[in-house]
Amino acid sequence: MKRLIVNADDFGLTAGVNRAIIEGHVQGIITSTSLLANGTAFDSAVAMASDHSKLGVGVHLNLTEGRPVSVPADVPSLLNAHGLFVSGPLRQAKRVLIGRVNLREVERELRSQIEKVRAAGVQITHLDGHQHLHMLPPVLDLVIKLAREVAIGGVRCAAEHRVELLQLMDRNRSSSLTVLKQFLTGRALSMLSSSMKQKLCHAGLRFPDHFYGFTQTGFLDATAVMKILQHLRNGISELMCHPGYLDADLAGKPTRLLGQREGELRALTEPAVKGLITEQAIELIHYGTMSEAS
Repeated sequence: MKRLIVNADDFGLTAGVNRAIIEGHVQGIITSTSLLANGTAFDSAVAMASDHSKLGVGVHLNLTEGRPVSVPADVPSLLNAHGLFVSGPLRQAKRVLIGRVNLREVERELRSQIEKVRAAGVQITHLDGHQHLHMLPPVLDLVIKLAREVAIGGVRCAAEHRVELLQLMDRNRSSSLTVLKQFLTGRALSMLSSSMKQKLCHAGLRFPDHFYGFTQTGFLDATAVMKILQHLRNGISELMCHPGYLDADLAGKPTRLLGQREGELRALTEPAVKGLITEQAIELIHYGTMSEAS
């Protein structure tokens, strides 16, 4: 059996991102999303999620963008002089690894984000990380601790499986270096996945067998989605995506994914893509229904 979680990251980032994720769920193949507790459109995301009970909602744990949920004075090692998270996953990861970040503050902030989402009435299906910082071993240990503490059953393991790299680069020649950089970053993350999977299994936490979409981020057109679906393996897979509408709010965010988000939405609602799901007998699920599908 082939089962697929299609998870849209960045729920709560902007109203336009929220609207696109819901459209991709109602009209397309999105089954799951990850909510930014510190997103400026958090409240509207919660309201939309409550109206769509079949959409699984996880927490998109964030240590690299925006303001903390915690009182800034309680998490100073995570922040810059302006009270914002130190930006960039590589920079923040380096600070964690060399001891410039207080792990007690990391735990405090992650707990605050989870508690904010729970307090809003969301039934959390899983945890994942904005820019995948949750996979960093010191952070992962805290994520596992918190998941067990509040009975959240799933955690994303971004170990990318098959990538049609040359074809993807050829279709995006003007951005081929970006595609290659993403592929190499995905390989680096996959190197963390073996020990991560062992830790998750030991903790009794679920994660998909296969992961797709890291290299294709920003380039996830209908062709890329269909290539992934055609090569989908048996078991449970996750396809990560970032749909959204480009408006003034999104244009003001520190993200390279702008108009590309609208392209991803088109791909995820493309009739040919939905037809291939049916043709391949792929069952669409979310993290909360993983145990039912296993």
